[in-house]
Amino acid sequence: MDRENASDLLVFLAVARERSFTRAAAKLGMSQSALSQIVRNLEERLGVRLLNRTTRSVAPTQAGDRLLQHVGPKFDEMDIELTALGELREKPAGNIRITATEHAAQAILLPALAKILPKYRDIRVEVIVDYGLANIVAQRYDAGIRPGELVEKDMIAVRVGPDLRMAVVGAPSYFAGRKKPRTPRDLTEHDCLNLRLPTHGGLYAWEFEKDGRALNVRVDGQLVFNGAGPLLTASLNGFGLAYLMESNVQPYISEGRLVRVLSDWCPPFSGYHLYYPSRRQPSPAFALLVDALRYRR
Repeated sequence: MDRENASDLLVFLAVARERSFTRAAAKLGMSQSALSQIVRNLEERLGVRLLNRTTRSVAPTQAGDRLLQHVGPKFDEMDIELTALGELREKPAGNIRITATEHAAQAILLPALAKILPKYRDIRVEVIVDYGLANIVAQRYDAGIRPGELVEKDMIAVRVGPDLRMAVVGAPSYFAGRKKPRTPRDLTEHDCLNLRLPTHGGLYAWEFEKDGRALNVRVDGQLVFNGAGPLLTASLNGFGLAYLMESNVQPYISEGRLVRVLSDWCPPFSGYHLYYPSRRQPSPAFALLVDALRYRR
């Protein structure tokens, strides 16, 4: 492959992945007109259209999508190897991108980073908070953190935390004049604080289990949030019942600011795991982070 084709392919990949000349231009530090001309030249040399362009959108053609799916990963692998070569020095360095839920980022990731970042100033970590199961390969993350039961089987998974447990809680002011729910079905009579999953757009169904019987409940209420922080605040202020990680609400339960219900319907489940592709060659910086995160009972 000559240098011209290689550089032009990188421009095409950026536009195809961003689905936008504007965003690709900002990412590459080039003008939109220059990117457009480069893609047109590439299409002329290959003799096939790679992108469908309208005034509002850009999308790969069948040929463009084939190029994106087959050639794109090869460039990604070269980037990974070049990064690894650059990090083969005495002191670990480099950039790490991780996707995690808000709770995992606060409870698991930040304490681990506090151990290593002050010692290794050349390590940079980007944390993307996401409640969905992100495709870390397609979205070019180095790793993700999710409960073990949600990690795909073809990934390397490293346990990074103890078992987890959910809790249904409400403020004492909320329960004034109301009966506490005794089973998950009783939640239909209560104002519940919903969580909208940003990745999928749907409302999260509260998951319960007792005596081997699983039950998912679609709750209803006046408030919907897309993050756990506002859910906790709203619950503390008596707006309704919230379904949150036990470790997040335990201090407030101990202080009497929150009341827990349905605890017998919330058994422990698999704790957080760091997961990443099995074909990934860990850099020294990434290996250092994995070791700092590894759960030790």
